[in-house]
Amino acid sequence: MRSFFFLLCSLVAVPAWADPGACNAGVVFADSNGNGNRDAGEPGLKDIKVSDGVQIAVTAGDGRYALPAAEGRTVFVIKPAGYRFPSRADGMPDFWRHLRTHAGPSLKYGGIPPQPATCHDFAMVPQARHTDEALDVLVFSDPQTKSLADVGYYEKDVIASVLGGQAHASADVGISLGDIAHDDLALYPALNRATAKLGVPWLHVAGNHDLDFDAPRDEDSLLTFRNTYGPDTFAWEEPQAVFIGLDDVIYRPKPAGNYIGGLREEQFAFLASYLATVPRDRLVVIGVHIPFFDAVAGKETFRHADRERLFALLEDFPHVLLLSGHSHAQRHVFHGESTGWHGPAPLHEYNVGAACGAFWSGVKDAQGIPDTTMADGTPNGFATLRIAADRSYQLAWHPARSVDAQIALHAPKVLRRGAWPGTGVYANVFMGRDDTRVEFRIDDGEWKPMQRVEQPDPRVVEENMRDDDAPELRGYDRLPEASASMHLWRAALPTHLETGVHRVRVRAFGVSPGHETDEAEASYRLVDGVE
Repeated sequence: MRSFFFLLCSLVAVPAWADPGACNAGVVFADSNGNGNRDAGEPGLKDIKVSDGVQIAVTAGDGRYALPAAEGRTVFVIKPAGYRFPSRADGMPDFWRHLRTHAGPSLKYGGIPPQPATCHDFAMVPQARHTDEALDVLVFSDPQTKSLADVGYYEKDVIASVLGGQAHASADVGISLGDIAHDDLALYPALNRATAKLGVPWLHVAGNHDLDFDAPRDEDSLLTFRNTYGPDTFAWEEPQAVFIGLDDVIYRPKPAGNYIGGLREEQFAFLASYLATVPRDRLVVIGVHIPFFDAVAGKETFRHADRERLFALLEDFPHVLLLSGHSHAQRHVFHGESTGWHGPAPLHEYNVGAACGAFWSGVKDAQGIPDTTMADGTPNGFATLRIAADRSYQLAWHPARSVDAQIALHAPKVLRRGAWPGTGVYANVFMGRDDTRVEFRIDDGEWKPMQRVEQPDPRVVEENMRDDDAPELRGYDRLPEASASMHLWRAALPTHLETGVHRVRVRAFGVSPGHETDEAEASYRLVDGVE
């Protein structure tokens, strides 16, 4: 009955905005040999959802679908569990087509050129996957390359780190949470060649630096992005979870004020229709670029009315995870009544650190890769999301070039024995939450709790001071000024011990999958004072 209802909705009378000269119909079929073409004996697939980002049609028994041909929209298949898409020439999964029969606005980076007004079939390759297996997802945010040199860093630093670790061996799908490039959209092909080396189906959410800034209105501001990456609103289903990607950048051409976080009416129409088809016991993962929380206290960086409206649509789902980017910092936020969430448990938003870190800035290492530590002390890198069959999930952060490191320490090198113990050791626990348990001990002494503090990481402050003191630039760009870290812990170092070197060990509980604790070590030296 539900399939018939949605098919009926897709076959209503053609509205005024539809283009009668275009075709928005076709067949979704089982591509048994994976060649992307429909060969003899390859059947159409029933009950597959196809959408234009607003309406949803469901295929009939022979695999046929039909939607009104709305000029300018992008039509895509919502991948069901148990299938994958063939790859396009650039390595992207082939699950969309554009309805653009007329020339759009003239844009610097091309937008979407006119397409043939022909019907389109979609191929899906059957994929055996057991429902009791975990799903492993690679999560990138903000590669944000501004030049081919930056693309080289992205490839040698982030992509190489993924390829060299366990995360790549188990990865089933990947997603990038916006700011793929930094305004120069001509870099997309080079970026795609690097990402395609992972050999993983990859989804892309748009960011504020992926906009066509010469577009006259918000509706046209992602034409070049969509021409490369497909729909800016999409859904993707796996046995363990449903993924929904949303463009949440509302472009406001000057002089209105650049952009703000929010959602459009068409997206709410899609969400209302699509979520009605999703079983309530599924994990729903929402991927966006701009965070749902206000990044600056007292400033509405994401429209509150849109946030509350989205949260209302999600309230009936007991298992929801929000993924966002944009901040070039990392934190966990748990939404409640103060932000418009009224579900039975707090709503988890993981604000993912940037692949580019601090915009590919800082001093280069021996391999020629910039330091690019983020302002909150998080090293650049990538995240992983593992989803179990029971809908539980585990998140991890993997610093590029040091994918297993979870804690960075800062401690003084020397203190006077007997001095007032006012100097501390700082532990930046990259995946730390407000309630994370972090402890330290000196030498073989007892473990003691550390205190969470919201202040700049001294490691970044120290690097800022080196940049200030340098008579010349130490890199292409210096690191940004240190900002308060949401995952920093402090403990005062004792000075009553014997003179000599003392070992400082720090451990954090439950911050990386498979590890009860993660540890890091530093040392300091106590000396007798000189009068």
